[in-house]
Amino acid sequence: MKEPPRLPKAVAFAVALAISPFILSPLRAQADVAVLTGTVTDPSGAAVSNAKISVKSVATGQATEMQTNSAGIYNIPNLPPGDYEVSTSAEGFAAKVANVTLAAGTRQTMDLALAADSGNAPSLGDLGFPPDQTQGNAADQARLDRRTHMLKTHQRYGLITLAPLIATIATSSLAGGRHPSATGRDIHGALGAVTGDLYFMAAYYAIRAPRIPGTATRGQIRLHKALAWIHGPGMILTPILGAMAFDQEYKGERVHGIAKIHSDVATVTYLALGLAVVTVSIKF
Repeated sequence: MKEPPRLPKAVAFAVALAISPFILSPLRAQADVAVLTGTVTDPSGAAVSNAKISVKSVATGQATEMQTNSAGIYNIPNLPPGDYEVSTSAEGFAAKVANVTLAAGTRQTMDLALAADSGNAPSLGDLGFPPDQTQGNAADQARLDRRTHMLKTHQRYGLITLAPLIATIATSSLAGGRHPSATGRDIHGALGAVTGDLYFMAAYYAIRAPRIPGTATRGQIRLHKALAWIHGPGMILTPILGAMAFDQEYKGERVHGIAKIHSDVATVTYLALGLAVVTVSIKF
């Protein structure tokens, strides 16, 4: 049987050279771009379908948009390497902005957890963050996330503090009213101590929240901080004066001296604290 004729080596080499761009171009194109994928979830961890995903290049400003599928998954291919701002939004949830850096030829996973819409709660702008502060590098973003988390925790503790605070006010008559009693003073003092503990836990998260250079306090947050100069010293002075008054009554004496202003100091302190809680709970 006669073998089929073979192409000369030079011709075969020329043919291979001619078709190689058509073979290598798709491979090279795949190596020059990145893929961003992930899952969007709600606070309980359940998938959020039809969430809007916007991926914007920090360098060019070009944005790519898509929606998550029924399993809450998104997949965005063919992204040039670089820094991106990823915005996520869905009905009933607060919008979320994150930053990511994509390298050529990689497939990066970024899962996004959405928080419930806080309604009238102050925005990051109210907390003193200009828009460009949400588009920094990874370290800046981590610092911003930590500050936001700690300030929200501060807000929650402030709201929780209202319960023992109201109970302390309600039992004040048992400690120094017309018919005070030792038991009444003990109950009032214990509730005051709980209020103080929760207050200083709330204050800790506000004081220890990382500072963001270049930020300015805006809106009602300025009033919130100003009120701290009233209720802060008041929360220190109130239990001291209360202890002095308790000691005098325990000895059978009438409350006298500086201890007599315990009730007045407590009233001013609690009013300032209550107003401070309102300023970060209701946007006006």
